[in-house]
Amino acid sequence: MVTSTEDMRVTQFMARIERGEKIEATDWMPDDYRMVLVKFIQMHGVSEIMGAYPEKEWVPKAPSLRRKLGIMSKVQDEIGHGQLLLRVAEELAAPLGATRESMIEDIYTGRIKFHNVFHMPAPSWADAGVIGWLVDGAAIISQAALLDTSYAPYARVLKRICAEESFHMQHGESIILSLAEGTPEQRQMLQDAVNRWWESLMFFFGPPEISESARVMLKYRIRERTNEELRQKFLTRYVPRIRSIGLTIPDEALSYDRNKEQWTYTQPDWQRFGEIVRKNSGPMSQARIALRKSAHTDQAWVREAMKRTADSVHVSVLGK
Repeated sequence: MVTSTEDMRVTQFMARIERGEKIEATDWMPDDYRMVLVKFIQMHGVSEIMGAYPEKEWVPKAPSLRRKLGIMSKVQDEIGHGQLLLRVAEELAAPLGATRESMIEDIYTGRIKFHNVFHMPAPSWADAGVIGWLVDGAAIISQAALLDTSYAPYARVLKRICAEESFHMQHGESIILSLAEGTPEQRQMLQDAVNRWWESLMFFFGPPEISESARVMLKYRIRERTNEELRQKFLTRYVPRIRSIGLTIPDEALSYDRNKEQWTYTQPDWQRFGEIVRKNSGPMSQARIALRKSAHTDQAWVREAMKRTADSVHVSVLGK
């Protein structure tokens, strides 16, 4: 039996993966490895960008100058994370003809989805704290689980992102603790925010069933933890912390089985949240997508001017 060159390449590639080697952008890779990585990293990058918008709304309304500076810095970091990730995705997607520009445009043309939590409203200052503490906490758990990913450029960028996200989580925790130690009205505002975000947080990690794309990612060691493993880790880490400051978790079914070492919880409305992500039909989806489109199109002249400047410098250097 004659083995094709393609089959031999795949066999050699899998041997590298099984040895724990890292794959670089210039290395040969199977098409399904490239495709699932591009989609996953693009979604991650887009989610970082769209994740800045709920907190951006609170920059002019932050309760003090210190809080304003803190949340402004966080918003800036999140946009930067998105650009870093889209640069990684752009390099990977070059053979497919995609660019960073087109990947951002995919947000408002509906060709790429972003995390369910960023479709939700943030009506109070407590929401900004919950996003920083619990949403970013969930993101850190997801991203830290990817630090040993088989794709080297993604792993390198994630190392920086995880370090910065830990500061974001501490920023959110600081807001939460201030409100928890505040007036009865502030504590109620905080409890209301936790109630609003809890179901979204349970959905954040994705359904417990392993999808086809997840199987590909597990096969190639792009990721090594399932959605449910990540959700269980989140519950183990944050349920005691939430309760320790006197807050109630809005789930009567939530309990821990010590024998199974597993949490039982009320399943989120998978259909409703799934439609929000697929159809951009959340309470704030269209408003935030419109803001993203406006920011991208209105500032196109800045990107063009910077590109022309960079090109002229390059030509000047070559001329010398």
